[in-house]
Amino acid sequence: MTPRKPEAKIFACSGSLGLAEEIAKKYGVPLGEVTLSHYSDGEFQPSFEESIRGLRVFIVCSTFPSADNLMELLLMLDAAKRASARHITAVIPYFGWARQDRKDKPRVPIGAKLVAKMLETAGATRVMTMDLHADQIQGFFEKPVDHLFASTIFLPYVQSLNLENLTIASPDMGGSKRAYAYSKYLSSEVVVCYKQRKKANVIDTMELIGDVQGRHVILVDDMIDTGGTLAKAADVMMERGALSVRAICTHAILSGNAYEKIEKSALTELIVTDSIPLKQPSEKIRVISCAELFADVMHMVHNNTSISNKFIM
Repeated sequence: MTPRKPEAKIFACSGSLGLAEEIAKKYGVPLGEVTLSHYSDGEFQPSFEESIRGLRVFIVCSTFPSADNLMELLLMLDAAKRASARHITAVIPYFGWARQDRKDKPRVPIGAKLVAKMLETAGATRVMTMDLHADQIQGFFEKPVDHLFASTIFLPYVQSLNLENLTIASPDMGGSKRAYAYSKYLSSEVVVCYKQRKKANVIDTMELIGDVQGRHVILVDDMIDTGGTLAKAADVMMERGALSVRAICTHAILSGNAYEKIEKSALTELIVTDSIPLKQPSEKIRVISCAELFADVMHMVHNNTSISNKFIM
């Protein structure tokens, strides 16, 4: 008789504990036990408190700031490797440093490539992530990458709104591909915002390519940081005659005074995932959990079955 394949174990870094607990619950296993010891100078050391020898382990950690989240993930990957885990999957719902995917001026690093190499060196044999800032980051890895799309969970919610005269919008030229994919699925029109920046996170001018008069608009983006772009876009669209403006953003970084900008903006609603925990509640922000999506794909990976049915777009 062939012995039963042992179930996978799921562990979490401290910054993603809430999401990891939900993923483990959906998966059907208890969250693995990890302790994090701290030294007085701020240095820390994770420790697996149960055997993982010969097993598949999933380590859930979004690498949003501070850099301690990334460092904790690297240490846990190294610990799993040295504890003789057979398969080590880094589950990174939000892949931080992804905006540094190329040299856009002389003498700058390619941070996303550096992070990819560090993850592999630390011990990751597979990476699972969602809505990378740039698709080509998958090519920075020599290990398999499962790149999930949050559209899988966003699109059913959009359809439930039953909005007539729907238009999908991209807040910048770089996100037009994503907007067109949503519009194709929803059979809607598309508009694109053209923006120019004086410096990072500061918009100089914004123009709208397309007509939003009498339309319900949904802006689609992979992340929201300071909130300036989406707030500006919503205001411009309402001035151009839009009936309402909503925004879908996978990763809610929401730094600085982003919450204040969202509250004061013309946005009816901001829809995000729980890839990054919210710093504070907001009546305008709706969170749709990605836990079930990750749990399902983790089951498929563990059982060596196809995950293609999880890709709506």
